[in-house]
Amino acid sequence: MRFIMPLVYHVSRLLPNPREEHLPSWFLYSILALSCLFWLQKLLIIFRKGKSRLPPGPRGLPVVGYLPFLGRNLHEFFMELAQEYGPIYKLSIGTKLYVIVSSPILVKEIVRDHDAVFANRNPSKASLAFSYGGKDIAFAPYGTQWRTLRRLFVHEMQSTANLDAFRSHRRREVVTSARDLCIRAGLPVKVGEVAFQTVINMITSMFWGGTLGEEEAARVGAEFMEAVARLTTLLGTPNVSDFFPVIARFDVQGVERKMKETVAWIGRIFDFVISQRMSSEEVRGGIGGERSDFLHFLLEYKYEETGKSISPEQIKALLMDIVIGGADTTSTTVEWTLTELLLHPQVLLNVQKELDDIVGRNNMVEESHAFKLPYLHAAVKEAMRLHPVAPLLLPRSPSRTCTVGGYTIPKGTKVFLNAWAMHRDPRFWSDPYKFRPERFLQGGEASELEYSGQNLHYIPFGSGRRVCAGLQLGERMLMYVLATFLHLFEWRLPPGIELDREEKFGVVLEKATPLIAIATPRIPNLHLHVKE
Repeated sequence: MRFIMPLVYHVSRLLPNPREEHLPSWFLYSILALSCLFWLQKLLIIFRKGKSRLPPGPRGLPVVGYLPFLGRNLHEFFMELAQEYGPIYKLSIGTKLYVIVSSPILVKEIVRDHDAVFANRNPSKASLAFSYGGKDIAFAPYGTQWRTLRRLFVHEMQSTANLDAFRSHRRREVVTSARDLCIRAGLPVKVGEVAFQTVINMITSMFWGGTLGEEEAARVGAEFMEAVARLTTLLGTPNVSDFFPVIARFDVQGVERKMKETVAWIGRIFDFVISQRMSSEEVRGGIGGERSDFLHFLLEYKYEETGKSISPEQIKALLMDIVIGGADTTSTTVEWTLTELLLHPQVLLNVQKELDDIVGRNNMVEESHAFKLPYLHAAVKEAMRLHPVAPLLLPRSPSRTCTVGGYTIPKGTKVFLNAWAMHRDPRFWSDPYKFRPERFLQGGEASELEYSGQNLHYIPFGSGRRVCAGLQLGERMLMYVLATFLHLFEWRLPPGIELDREEKFGVVLEKATPLIAIATPRIPNLHLHVKE
């Protein structure tokens, strides 16, 4: 009050006398009140700045902040800024505040010490449209609904028993892809596209494999694949509405509109398949019958757990998470791993020798073999160390103002964890830029590191409450697809093609130039193993 009263006095001295100027007294008092409020707000801002200490960071321009200076590959650009400003720094982009962290010690404060506070998201406009307004697992706010949905997906849908029950769906699609590669033997193929198609077919088969007939499932799956590609592009498109929320309602770039249209189109597919399932006696009669796909499980759960039922929109949002979280990340990792193996022929030979020893030269890979292939596991982990599919992970946002590393992180700030930079930190990793799978084998420097993010030097899927929910399913699909491709086929580059490691930042970290390779049968009589 001692600051405000002198302000009121001085402002009142500057105002004309209402009796002399014949102005309405209410008008003058309104000006006086507004002036006081304005200066009070200024004083509060000054006071708060004196009490808080934001992280350091580069200065931007008025209004747009640091937006004009952002590099194309943000993970690399952010690591360069960290070398100048330290392991935690801030950026103002438009009217939004961002904080980037690239130190395991500081990450620990976020995902362990303040995990509940940082378990929230500040989703983009596209993410909200994608997730039916935050009704999924990836973008939902931390709370009871999120915990219920995550528990359902992680502990029940991905239980060993349920994943084993749907194994035949995955096997059928892997064998189909192997057959297609056999037909195209000797011809150049885009490895990422082949892997993406394989994984999408695996996922949709697990979604509704027991609901639709084979021809109908194939038709729906082809249309579905095109829509998923559009979703991925839109999720990775920088959107001015996210940097300047005041103009978000105008959707200047049309990102939100396009996302809603694509989601609505996919939603109609989900609605059709759900209606097919609901019309079956098996579900209408309630509990009973063997679970034939994920959709059957979700609808059965709704009937069994009436007190914890999930809405149709939550079911569709969860299915959307599985599609994007499973298809893009898995297929991209297949492409990056094969890229590194082609760049390191001896490592490729080591992987294939292990496959011959465990699987047998005359046999097909089965999903159960994946748990017995430590060298292939090490090669995949090393590929994910160098090329994590989500290099900055999904951003977190504190539910209240808190402190990290001695700096104030205001409520609502978007916080990125630069996993890509931490995976290349020479203080922990020897030869951090070299592809060396042996570091993950027994006796190696990283032999104890797993995908779960317990050791914060290696967090390709995140850590804490918000660690990737589809970890179990994703690892199964990844190892099965990759082991099959490497065991059944020899891979080489087409004449005149040079291989590089250039990355392209987006919703997933893709190869800037898609990997094109030629597959030729490796095991005897392959055509007999994959025949219909």
